[in-house]
Amino acid sequence: MHAVLKKLGDIGIIPVIKIDDASRALPLAEALIAGGIPCAEVTFRTAAGEAALRAISAGLGGKIVLGAGTVLTTEQVDRAVDAGASFIVSPGFNPKVVSHAQKRGVPITPGCSSPSDMEAALEAGLEVVKFFPAEQAGGLAFIKAVAAPYGSLRFIPTGGINASNVASYLMYEKILACGGSWMVPPDLINAGNFESITALCKEAQQKVHGFSVVHIGINAANAESASHAAALFGALFGFPVRDGASSLFASDGIEIMKGPYLGANGHIAVAVNNVLRAKAYLEAKGAVFNEQSAKPDGKGGLIAVYLKDDIAGFAVHLVQKK
Repeated sequence: MHAVLKKLGDIGIIPVIKIDDASRALPLAEALIAGGIPCAEVTFRTAAGEAALRAISAGLGGKIVLGAGTVLTTEQVDRAVDAGASFIVSPGFNPKVVSHAQKRGVPITPGCSSPSDMEAALEAGLEVVKFFPAEQAGGLAFIKAVAAPYGSLRFIPTGGINASNVASYLMYEKILACGGSWMVPPDLINAGNFESITALCKEAQQKVHGFSVVHIGINAANAESASHAAALFGALFGFPVRDGASSLFASDGIEIMKGPYLGANGHIAVAVNNVLRAKAYLEAKGAVFNEQSAKPDGKGGLIAVYLKDDIAGFAVHLVQKK
């Protein structure tokens, strides 16, 4: 997969920006980065789109993954690339536009909402397409229904994606990222209210990753001690006890190891919508992972992975939500 598309997949969400005043572009891009979303699709739906691309590209260089959206012609491809766009997005599949973007050396994700579109995209050598308009065209259920015959294709749903449904899309392994505009509403852009945009971006990232504690692990000295502790939890609180090969669970929230394990005191499991994407997000914040602990899911993703260092004596690992 093209490196730019991989970066978009790591981020998980692409702000789709309609901007009327190019002077707002640079502070807007800075607000996105501050909110943890270092990417943007600046649409050509307004006259300010090209100038906005130039302003962001000149001001931030490689700090943001910058693309152009609503690209309808080969001439617009040239203008977008020359202005600094590193990826192109179009609402439909136009073979001439796709071919021209490929000749310019930039990835393009054309809008595809039918099997015929998807087969045309595969014929053109594309790995990722925009699914547009996502909700109106059948949403996640439609993508799941058509994805099986096109196993190598990944999707970027756009259109009707919002804070309430983005997580459900991103939990499906065929979704590379989602495009949305709810964190960059035009009224906030026009008002110059970039602090609010940063706050919306931070909220969006929490929706994307869905961080939540699912259980705490306790290191017992041996199997007998673990069994005794689990029995106490059961007797005192009525928690059901489940016995496993290396641990016992007292309810789903407490795991008691049958011997010393990772972490001085034990471990904490944090569930996420997508382990690989959450790992990339945390690495961008400076986190380091124990790569030896990574558990592949057999589909190119991960089931779980531990942070390298303990937090307050506890090892911490990400685990895939079910």
